Amino acid sequence: MKNILIVEDDFLNRRLIKKVLQEENYKVLEAMSADEALKVLKYEKVDLAILDIHLGKTDGISLGHLIKSQFAIPFLYLTAFETQDIVRKAIATTPMGYLTKPFKSVDLINTVELALRNSESGPSPFLIVKDEDLNVRVPLSRISFLESDGNYLLVHCEHEVYRYRSTIKQAMDTLPSIQFIQTHRAFLVNKEKISHFNSKQLIVDGKSVPVSKNFLAHVQEALN
Repeated sequence: MKNILIVEDDFLNRRLIKKVLQEENYKVLEAMSADEALKVLKYEKVDLAILDIHLGKTDGISLGHLIKSQFAIPFLYLTAFETQDIVRKAIATTPMGYLTKPFKSVDLINTVELALRNSESGPSPFLIVKDEDLNVRVPLSRISFLESDGNYLLVHCEHEVYRYRSTIKQAMDTLPSIQFIQTHRAFLVNKEKISHFNSKQLIVDGKSVPVSKNFLAHVQEALN
């Protein structure tokens, strides 16, 4: 069963969308604001997010930016207004779909199913890294950890190490936080690659990565 997050501050619209999705056997999670949505995304598995563009303090487009950079899950937009400026800003976040209110139930379901299908068949997110004089596309799923090295990061995979021009902070803003955690001021780790850990180190694809005191609570929360 797919989990779909609805981020909509209008109760009647949220109830209608929930009813239509549940009739198609989707599990529905709900949020009325961007802050609530981020809490759900942090603790729940979400396969697709449906974002109302007009959410008050933090609009849905800003939330779309956060979801794209931090969680790497597909999302689509709902809006009652379709000005050229809104469309341009929405498209810039590369959503998987766009629906204008009011919409028919069949249009909602078709858009959701298409977004899920495209996200499953699409390429894995990747980094473009350097291998001597060549650029290489490395899927995020292959990366074990990243290590700071001056103006570059060393991208450690199971059998290779590449160079990527970035700082730790820039990488944290780019990589999905649901997959990568910072364990030290100089290290980011792919949680899926961790086999053993304690309060001082992680074993990642057979290599030891340090855990500093400043990041210990964050690491423990992420791994638990």
